[in-house]
Amino acid sequence: MPARQSQGSTRTSHSPTSPIGIDESELWAMADALRSSTDAFEDIARIAGTYHRWRGEGDGYRDEPGFCRSITLEELRRHDHVLTPGRYVGAPPAEDDSEPFAEKMRRLVAELHEQQAESVRRYEAIAANLEALRFRSRGS
Repeated sequence: MPARQSQGSTRTSHSPTSPIGIDESELWAMADALRSSTDAFEDIARIAGTYHRWRGEGDGYRDEPGFCRSITLEELRRHDHVLTPGRYVGAPPAEDDSEPFAEKMRRLVAELHEQQAESVRRYEAIAANLEALRFRSRGS
């Protein structure tokens, strides 16, 4: 859904002509086998609660960068009525992990090398299994 109002602003009610944008992509990005149904219910409750607050029900609505933003119809017109939430909602604030860049790169490169070595080990194990089954893997 789309959105406008200055980021971090609070509204107590909305104009019937003002859309709201809610970008739930970050919530669902983690939707895999490791997430519980409780997580999904919490995500849905967050979206619904945001919508109801935007409608003026309960505590005041607040724009949240990267998640929701109330917009004007004029802003929607300027974007040719494209309803892509990220266009209006923006990006969430960047998290400062406080790890110095050089250290982070050394760590990530070492992790990459470990993953590449594991990939080779797995490829060789699969190739050996295929060979034992009298199938040849590509490149053999």
